[in-house]
Amino acid sequence: MGGLIMSGKIDRIEYNSPAFEAILKSPEVQAEIKRRLNAIAAAAGPGQWDVEVTVGPNRAHGRVSTGDNVARKSEARDRSLTRALDAGGG
Repeated sequence: MGGLIMSGKIDRIEYNSPAFEAILKSPEVQAEIKRRLNAIAAAAGPGQWDVEVTVGPNRAHGRVSTGDNVARKSEARDRSLTRALDAGGG
C-alpha cells in the first residue's frame, strides 16, 4: 500500500526499505555506476585511471583513482580527475 489519500493529499507514505536496498545494490545500478565512472576516467585524460564498483551494506558505490605516475602527476598538477567529474553526470 503506497499511502493514504485524504482531501486530495498524500497523508502518509510507507516505504519498503528492503526493496530500496535491493534496487540500490542491483546489477543494473552497478552497471550505471560503472558507465559513469568510465566516462569520468576517459575525460580525465592520459594515464591509468582505475575504476572500481563495490557493493556496501546499503548500496553500490564506486570510485575512480589514479593508477600510475602519469595519472598521479596529472591530478596533482592539473586536477584532471577533479575537472572530469562532470563527465559522469548522465
